[in-house]
Amino acid sequence: MKTIKSQVIICGASLGGTIAAISAAKEGKKVILLEKTKWIGGQLTSQAVPPDEHMWIEEQGCTRSYQEYRTKVRSYYRNLEGYSQEIKDRDYFCPGASEVSWIAHPPRLALSILNEMVAPYVENGNLKIFTEVKMKECITEGDEIKGVVYNIEGEDVLLTGEYYLDGTDIGDLICLSGTEYRVGAESRHETSEVDAPEVGDSEDMQSFIYSACIENRLEGDYTIEKPELYDKFSQMMMPYDDHKLYSMYGPNSSTGKAKKFGMFLGEFNEEGKELFPLFKYRRIVCANYFTDGSQPYDVTLVNWPQNDFFHGNLFDCEDAEYNDYLAKQYTLCFVYWLQTEAPRYDGGKGYPYFRLAPEYVGTEDGLSMAPYIRESRRIKAKKTITATDVCDAEKCKFEDSVGVGSYPIDLHITTKTHTFFYKPTHRFTISLGAMIPERMKNILPACKNIGSTHLTNGCYRLHPVEWNVGEVAGLLASFAIDKGVRPVNVWESKELFSEFCLLLDKHGIQRYWDENNLEAGYERVKKLKTFA
Repeated sequence: MKTIKSQVIICGASLGGTIAAISAAKEGKKVILLEKTKWIGGQLTSQAVPPDEHMWIEEQGCTRSYQEYRTKVRSYYRNLEGYSQEIKDRDYFCPGASEVSWIAHPPRLALSILNEMVAPYVENGNLKIFTEVKMKECITEGDEIKGVVYNIEGEDVLLTGEYYLDGTDIGDLICLSGTEYRVGAESRHETSEVDAPEVGDSEDMQSFIYSACIENRLEGDYTIEKPELYDKFSQMMMPYDDHKLYSMYGPNSSTGKAKKFGMFLGEFNEEGKELFPLFKYRRIVCANYFTDGSQPYDVTLVNWPQNDFFHGNLFDCEDAEYNDYLAKQYTLCFVYWLQTEAPRYDGGKGYPYFRLAPEYVGTEDGLSMAPYIRESRRIKAKKTITATDVCDAEKCKFEDSVGVGSYPIDLHITTKTHTFFYKPTHRFTISLGAMIPERMKNILPACKNIGSTHLTNGCYRLHPVEWNVGEVAGLLASFAIDKGVRPVNVWESKELFSEFCLLLDKHGIQRYWDENNLEAGYERVKKLKTFA
């Protein structure tokens, strides 16, 4: 078997895995990044999820490199001919004029920017990237990984390194290496979380989802062929209310029942309250911003409550492959429902002029290349982050902080108990201890797989935090190599940790929130809500 040696092997080019590769290569390490899809970047690219961010993001609350990425997005539009000069002149603007994101943009643009970011390290030889490759085996000896076997261009290849980072969205390396992990819902007894269930269930995971990219052509008929499972899925009822799953209703965490959505701005319910506009929710192209008419139609990503797939899991079950197939069909069926049966505000039925737009997502069918994974396998770590650690203003300031984040505990409907849950949190930090496995010595989590619980995973899974975790994982592996120590030694030693923090400072990793600079950030970001 052919062998390739390196210093850092990163299995999975999720968003965190990709940034881990950049940060380790930036420190001069030889890095190999391996990805099963065609695109690096995970939730930003192959999973087609625009950045979901907190309200202070324009001022703080992320790493310097993440802010640089955001600047590159806006620079692309500022340099684009035919793009509104009025928008270009704003200090801050959201290209997609979306509801969920401060900087929504197409997945293909995200891929282009990430490719630009990795290019210097590919060119200088520090980084090798293999896409469309499959991990087959992990070789371990005692508490260490000795190598991973991938099928690359039809040949099994052994890759060996000093450190192995799990950048897969479902924790494949964690599983194959025998690293201890948790998954699904822990019980209240296990975590002491008041909002955890009385009885835990490892199979009760958050739903996953295939996004669909649709363009509003305003007229014409772009209805897809009726999917074979449409009659089955379209008749299913909500497990929490008496509406069909395919409807203009979705879960309301405040009531435990369903709430009604609108499709566009200016739609109201019976009480005269404006409905949340689903098309604007994750819009990535705002036609009004293109004054030359080069983009005449709005484009959005259908990652909505209605196409969350909660009928089975994607890993640690015998029917994972079939569930993956069903989830894709589930979204296709929902698109067909939108085109043919969705009730319109004008009293009509269906939006046949919604066209699946594969050119934005790099697939033939217009669905995301990979499903968006909300919940991964999570390492059993030296520190497990619980709900108290993110809801208590003092306890969320970890002494071993290596980053910051802000997002509510936001659990989408789960696969067994059909639970959905929302709870505000305080601005929190990222514990280094949550990145150190209990036993294994040379594996690090690099994305959504740190030592969180089922609940806190719901606030550590978003773009800025995953980016931060990945960047720190790459820097930690590099630091450990340079110092000839293990990551656990960095966590245990105040001297080594202080030295590691200097490296984090050098790379612009914000470790604590600037509590004196919150209001300004909030006022700036509010201006972004003057969307088209």
